[in-house]
Amino acid sequence: MKDVQSMPDSRNIDIDRVGVKNVKYPITVLDKVNGFQNTVATINMYVSLPHNYKGTHMSRFLEILHSNQRMISMRNFAQILREMKQRLNAESARLEVSFPYFIKKDAPITGAPGYMEYMCGFAGEMDDTHGVKHFTVSVSVPVTTLCPCSREISEQGAHNQRGFVKVAVDFKRFFWIEDLIALIEESSSCDIYSVLKREDEKFVTEKAFQNPKFVEDVVRDVAERLMQHENITHYTIEAENFESIHNHSAYAFLEKTMTEG
Repeated sequence: MKDVQSMPDSRNIDIDRVGVKNVKYPITVLDKVNGFQNTVATINMYVSLPHNYKGTHMSRFLEILHSNQRMISMRNFAQILREMKQRLNAESARLEVSFPYFIKKDAPITGAPGYMEYMCGFAGEMDDTHGVKHFTVSVSVPVTTLCPCSREISEQGAHNQRGFVKVAVDFKRFFWIEDLIALIEESSSCDIYSVLKREDEKFVTEKAFQNPKFVEDVVRDVAERLMQHENITHYTIEAENFESIHNHSAYAFLEKTMTEG
């Protein structure tokens, strides 16, 4: 049959990225406690397209996913990128994977069991010049913050709210997603639980009151903890509080590349 995608194109224009986007696909990821965890990912797969080809072969992206038997992790990410380049005869490839990840988290006092959902992601690029240009792991963690100013000026109580902290890191060696999530939760006024009984609710309310933080405090505390890990080479940190007494969010962002020595 005629292969239209492989036909020449006369416009002499390279395309930086072409591929499939928002593919919903069942995958298996590594789990620190249970070994593996099944989830459903949203996947974007792109390759570069030289000026002399009319199009890429879209079906091959899905074939590559299937050939890896649904397993996507830090350990085989470069292998998938390499396969994308080879199968599609491309100079560069980019893969983005986002997925919900669940961690069993018991209530702090009663031990009532529950599961917390965290949105996680892998993203990486490979090209002929640099090999793997970068590989980033990201997590989005729900947290509680309590306003230091509100606590200072109020005779009774202080306003608090739920927020999200999103951290993306480049790194040298494998690490567990759970450890990054724990680091972020430790940097908030109090972490969040899916199940709380009355004793637990009292505990988390008082813990937040004793540990007030602005969004500025949160991103700085996360950064301070990340800087203690020589495995991390670059990071971005975003914190957003959904303010309980305002019609807007409070937001902070910082980025740093770690230098040797």
